Amino acid sequence: MQQYNESSETRAVASVPFALIVAVSVGLAACGPAAEQEQPPPAPVSTVVYEGARLIVGDGSAPIENSAFTVDDGRFVEVGASGAVAVPEGASRVDLSGMTVMPAIVDAHVHMSTTRDELIADLQRRAYFGVGAAISMGSDDNETPLEIRDEVIADAARFLSAGLGITSPEPGRRVVHWVTTADEARQAVRDEAARNVDMIKIWVDDRDGQYDQLSPEIYSAVIEEAHANDLQVAAHIFELEDGKGLLRAGVDVFAHGVRDQDIDQEFLDLVAERPNVVLVPNLPARGVPTDLGWLAGTMPDDQLQALQATEADPEAQEAHGIQARNLARLSEAGMIVAFGTDGNTPWAAHVEMEDMVEAGMSPADVIVAATRNSAAALDLSDMGTIESGKSADFVVLEANPLDDIRNTRQIAAVYLRGNEIDRDGIRARLMD
Repeated sequence: MQQYNESSETRAVASVPFALIVAVSVGLAACGPAAEQEQPPPAPVSTVVYEGARLIVGDGSAPIENSAFTVDDGRFVEVGASGAVAVPEGASRVDLSGMTVMPAIVDAHVHMSTTRDELIADLQRRAYFGVGAAISMGSDDNETPLEIRDEVIADAARFLSAGLGITSPEPGRRVVHWVTTADEARQAVRDEAARNVDMIKIWVDDRDGQYDQLSPEIYSAVIEEAHANDLQVAAHIFELEDGKGLLRAGVDVFAHGVRDQDIDQEFLDLVAERPNVVLVPNLPARGVPTDLGWLAGTMPDDQLQALQATEADPEAQEAHGIQARNLARLSEAGMIVAFGTDGNTPWAAHVEMEDMVEAGMSPADVIVAATRNSAAALDLSDMGTIESGKSADFVVLEANPLDDIRNTRQIAAVYLRGNEIDRDGIRARLMD
C-alpha cells in the first residue's frame, strides 16, 4: 500500500480555517479571466437613426434635404442634417433616401364612433392614412369610452373628445345638451368639465331655419364658464354675423368658417384683435368630379366606384367658393389656420389638404395647418413637429408634398410613438 507523506507545506494549509480558504478562492476567481467573461453584457442600444429623407419639420421652415433624425423610447432625440446628428454606436439604421418625411397629421374636427371597438377601428383607419391624433367634436355621450384617451393602443391615432356639445333644442336631430337659458348653458359646461373633456363644442346657427339659434347671451355664458374651467370653446357657425358676435364674446376656435357670404373688413378687424383665435375651415365638397383612384385597395371596388360617380354641382361650387375665398383672405391676413375634416371619413384629410391648396394656401402652409397648428389648438404639446423631445409620430412619403399636396397620399410608412404601424393589417380590415 502506498504511503501518503504529508509535507510541512501541506500541513500548514490544512491548519487554515476552511471558511477563509473559500473566501480567498472566491476573491481570486473574481479577479481572473473567467470573471471577465461572466460580467453581464452591456444593454443593447435602442436608438434608431433614420437617414437620407427630405424632412419637413412642420413649422414652416425650409425642408432639410438630406436629413437624419434619431428616435429612442418613442421620441425624437436629435434632428438635423445628415452627418450633423450624433448617432450612438450600435444604433439601428433605416435608409430613407429618396423619401420625404413629414409630421403625422392632427385632425381637429371629426365625429367618430362611440363604442369601444368601433372607436378603436376608427382610430386605426385614420392612422393608416397618416393621422396621428383626432378630436371627436361634440357627439360623445356618457357611454363613449373616453378612457381611451389615456391608453396607448397599437396602430391607432390618439383620441381626444369634446364630449357632448351644446345647442338650442333640436328635436329629433341629435342628443346633445339642449339649453334655453344662460344658467342651463353654464351647467352643461360644468357637466362636461366633470367628464374632463378636452374642449367645449357649441352649435350656434339655426340649421337652415329649422331651430332657434343660440343667443349671444347663452353662448357668451358658455364661453365664460368654459374659460373658468380652463377649457376652450369651438363654435359651429354658418353666418357672418354669428362669427362677429362670437369673436366679441371670446370664442377660441371656429369649427367652420363663415359660409353665408364673403367676410368683410369688420370681421377681419375683429380677428386682428383676437390673434389667438383659430380657424378650422372644414371646406365643403368642391362640386366637381374628383379622382379617388388612389384609394384603390382600401375599400371594396363597388364602394369606390360609387364615390367616383360624382357629377358637377353648381350649388356646391358656389358654397365652396364662398368658404374658399374666406379661407384665403383670413390666411393672408395672418389668422391661425388649423385643420379638420368633420364626419367620419378616415381618408378625408388628404382631400381637405388638396381643397385648402385649391383655395389659395401654399402646400407648406397647409402642412403647418394640419400638423403644428392643429396640435397647438388641441394642446398636444408633444406633437405637430419633428423636433427633439416630441413624440415620434411621422409619415414617410414616396413623393414631395411641397411640389404637389396630393403627394401626401403616397404613403410608404406611418410611425406613431416611434413604432411603424401595421398598414397591411389595417388595409385588410378596411376591405372587409
